[in-house]
Amino acid sequence: MAKTVADVMTSHPATVEADQPVSVAASLMRDNDTGAVIVNDNGRMKGIVTDRDITVRVVADDRGPDTPVRDACSPSVEAVGPDTSIDQAVQLMRTHAVRRLPVVEDGRAVGVVSLGDLAVERDPNSALADISAAEGNR
Repeated sequence: MAKTVADVMTSHPATVEADQPVSVAASLMRDNDTGAVIVNDNGRMKGIVTDRDITVRVVADDRGPDTPVRDACSPSVEAVGPDTSIDQAVQLMRTHAVRRLPVVEDGRAVGVVSLGDLAVERDPNSALADISAAEGNR
C-alpha cells in the first residue's frame, strides 16, 4: 500500500512558462490528456492552470488564446513534497477544496497528485477510482 504521494503521483507533469499564451497550455492539456498544467516562472513553479481556469478566466471574459497563462492560472497553490504522506495530501485537498496538488522538490514540480490518484489508491472499487483509472481521464 502506498504511503507517500511519490508512490501515486503522476511524474513529469506538463509545464508552461507564465508568459506563454493559454493556447500553449491548452495544447499541452490535449497532448498530455490532462486537465491541468504546472505554471513556471523561469523554471520554478509559480502556479497551476486548469481547463476550468481557461474557461472561466479567459473564454468567459471574452479574452483570446494569446492571453498570458499568468492571467489565467491559480497563483496561490498548495503544494507538497514527494515524501508527504497520503493522509497529509488528503487533508490538504479537503482543507483547501482542491482536486490536484503539485509535488515539488527544490522549487520545481516533479509530479502532480490528483483526487483520482488518491481514490484509486484508497478505494480501488469506488466509482471515482473506476472513472479516474479509465483511459482518457487524467
